[in-house]
Amino acid sequence: MGRGGVSKDHTDGPDRKCIATGEVQPRFGLIRFVVGPERQIVPDILGKLPGRGIYVAADHAALETAVKKKLFARAAKGQVALPDGLVEEVERQLARRVVDLISLQRKGGRAVAGYEKVKAWLQQEEAEVLIQASDGSDRGKSKLSTPHYGHYIGWLTADELGLAFGRQTVIHGALASGGLTKRVVEEAQRLKGVRVKETGKGQSKG
Repeated sequence: MGRGGVSKDHTDGPDRKCIATGEVQPRFGLIRFVVGPERQIVPDILGKLPGRGIYVAADHAALETAVKKKLFARAAKGQVALPDGLVEEVERQLARRVVDLISLQRKGGRAVAGYEKVKAWLQQEEAEVLIQASDGSDRGKSKLSTPHYGHYIGWLTADELGLAFGRQTVIHGALASGGLTKRVVEEAQRLKGVRVKETGKGQSKG
């Protein structure tokens, strides 16, 4: 496993080296940055912006190290401008990416929200992914279990899940297999690496 729980056997593109850890891993376990036209560092969450990529592991500590030790300037071979709150901005963009993907799955009929609907999907083995709000009741969340051979996402807030499902807040959600579910899981792993500090807090169930 790579940093942030991202599997190192991912085949999504060639490997890249993290400027903070020195580790070489598939691009998917990393956050790509580019140098903008005014020499500012810009996060490229989708990996589509033009320019030479600078890669940092999808890991909060690695991102903090890259900022504090001015590793972006070294990688860019020259002075660059770092926006205030760069790590927080990366986290925000990753969260939005996961929310958008879940929303697309919902519109495609591959996602449900609400305790009873999620419970039914789990019982019928329709669910591949169990999603629960990080700020939901632990007692309530403990009543549902991650699908066998499935995945668990537990580091989005109730408000963020609400955005994904078109509601004010959501505590319990589930994704069926197919469509964008694999991408949701992968992007959520990147978010976990950036959002969940290495303290054991908010770790996944399965």
